Amino acid sequence: MNYNTKRLVAALLAVPALLFTAACGSDDGNNGDAAGGVAEVKGKVGAKPEISVPKDGKPSDKTVVETVSAGSGAPIKGSDFVRLDWTVEKWSGGQELGGTWAAGSTGDNAPRRQSIEQIGKPSQQLPEKVLDAVKGKKPGSRILVQGTAGDLIGQSLNTSSGISAKDVLIWVVDPVGAASVDVKGEAKGEQAASEAGMPEVKSPSQKAAVITVPKGEKAPKDLKQQVLIKGDGKKVEAGQGLIAQYTGVKWEDGKKFDSSWDHGGATAFQIGNGSVVAGWDKGLVGKHVGDRVLLVIPPSLGYGASPNSELSKNTLVFTVDILGTV
Repeated sequence: MNYNTKRLVAALLAVPALLFTAACGSDDGNNGDAAGGVAEVKGKVGAKPEISVPKDGKPSDKTVVETVSAGSGAPIKGSDFVRLDWTVEKWSGGQELGGTWAAGSTGDNAPRRQSIEQIGKPSQQLPEKVLDAVKGKKPGSRILVQGTAGDLIGQSLNTSSGISAKDVLIWVVDPVGAASVDVKGEAKGEQAASEAGMPEVKSPSQKAAVITVPKGEKAPKDLKQQVLIKGDGKKVEAGQGLIAQYTGVKWEDGKKFDSSWDHGGATAFQIGNGSVVAGWDKGLVGKHVGDRVLLVIPPSLGYGASPNSELSKNTLVFTVDILGTV
């Protein structure tokens, strides 16, 4: 469901995120004995940072983690879900390799795309050491992570990207928000019966939902939705990270193709800006934390625009438990 990071940063990673190297445990002040310079970061949090390096200066010979600007609120914990802005540049030549500030969105008024991550879990966009630097900081902070590609990316570095292990990279990461949510959580309350023509849903605790497509019913051509359990939490807003438990099946044969329960529990996606399929954007923005939502999504609002997807011609049926937002 996630969008692919644009620009060159995607080419840096040669292997799946699970193979990122372990974090080094560095934190603020770890550059005290380092020889060489550290990039300077200017600009207000909430706007793209301005990165500059000392003229004719050599970079620090150690990985550096610094809090450029401190935020407020509770420190981010080791399993929190976070919403992040970030950018990465190469020390030599100042080449920008990627980030969220230039990322597009779907729709003229849609929020800009940001990264939604869980601390301590592999990321497809940020090396483990960079994401780990956010832990213990407060939302609204701005964090500098500087080090060689070999140290920060490790064995995941794709040398064909033109970046060598010795090249120094400068990451600036802004945690916009954070939330602590139980990844084994579920929507609570009495579940309503499915409306006429809608799939039947059974939701065994701690397992993928069992969704039964009605026999003899043609797949709807438009998005269909129903709130099966009504929550009492905050309304979901476009641009937020949606933390959810979900199960999806194909209308055509009723077979499950994905479930968060198959991946260890709740996951998070940015909602309302084209980061997920349009059926999720249209069906989940405006719902509430605690809701269990049944969605029937035609191909035009699913993967129909992605002809290489094996689900491009399928009508998708999802149950989604909204556990939180970030």
